[in-house]
Amino acid sequence: MKAKAAVMWGPGEPFSVEEIELDPPQEQEVLVRIEAAGLCHSDDHARTGDAPANFPVIGGHEGSGVIEQVGPGVLHHKVGDHVVFSFTPVCGRCHWCSTGRQNLCDFGALIGTGQMISGGVRTHARGRDLGPAALLGTFSSHVVVNEANCVKLDEDIPFDVACLLGCGVPTGWGSAVRVGQVQPGETVVVVGIGGIGANALQGARLAGAKNVVAVDPVPFKHDKAKTFGATHTASSFEEARELVSDITRGVMADVAILTVGVVRGTMMEPFLDLVSKGGRAVLTGVAPFDDHDAKIPLQMFAMYEKQLRGTVFGGCNPRADIPLLAALYRNGQLQLDELVTTRYSLDDINLGYQDMLAGKNIRGIVVRDA
Repeated sequence: MKAKAAVMWGPGEPFSVEEIELDPPQEQEVLVRIEAAGLCHSDDHARTGDAPANFPVIGGHEGSGVIEQVGPGVLHHKVGDHVVFSFTPVCGRCHWCSTGRQNLCDFGALIGTGQMISGGVRTHARGRDLGPAALLGTFSSHVVVNEANCVKLDEDIPFDVACLLGCGVPTGWGSAVRVGQVQPGETVVVVGIGGIGANALQGARLAGAKNVVAVDPVPFKHDKAKTFGATHTASSFEEARELVSDITRGVMADVAILTVGVVRGTMMEPFLDLVSKGGRAVLTGVAPFDDHDAKIPLQMFAMYEKQLRGTVFGGCNPRADIPLLAALYRNGQLQLDELVTTRYSLDDINLGYQDMLAGKNIRGIVVRDA
């Protein structure tokens, strides 16, 4: 069938919105009509080269929609199901899935290869095969994906906020709750208030943090941060360090979470300075793959028993935590509507990324017929 998608043909190039050919779903695959897709910074990392990509690639890894066709061997989904995609697939059988760490599923090794889980690709244009970003490629009117990436969604959850449950919301929320293990009464610092950082603020608030400090150089994001649970704001590492020292009487933060758009090795020392003795520093943001130079004061790191923790998908289990987060939204405990700053049509996707890089959005989304 014919579909419409945003294709990045090479590094440094903008998206080209054009007609593509889409093959029918194969073993354990489904055809989904996309209703909404989130504009995550990770998709821009492919353009800049900070993350690997096999070009040409259809962008997008946050998405929600309706299943229109199922391939052979599909066990858990049917035509008409509302689904949200998890960019981390879940096989349910590997060591990681079977020990409750679905975010580390072995299928995740295929992310960035430009191939489907069962091999090959299902999308084509200009006589070439098109790989899907993160096994998904949600910047499209329709996609074929493996059911390992699909989580069934209750129909009362709107598509335009449900799409965020596939990456930004669990990654940020889980960075605080699952990986940071925020406890009631603690002090938490979140550095970088975009689609991930805003949800780290929400996670800290829901976990009962006493002080929640949002750090971002963009004044607009200071006001938005308070919507998601920030009690204090700062514009830089230096300003945050002074503020946190003041409100904790020199103890410093129990948890700090780094969610800036591009992590640099030079950030690690001032980032670790924000946490207390025995504090947990959670590295969530994406760094360039060739940046291996992170300087850490080792004696301080050891003698103060500070902890540096990495995470993907916020340590969440997609099949359990995506429905949990949807339930928190339904009950009014998790703010999703407030995350969406601007809605775009697929044709305006490059404008959406310009706005993101300019600091205008918490999260922009592409919606059908916008």
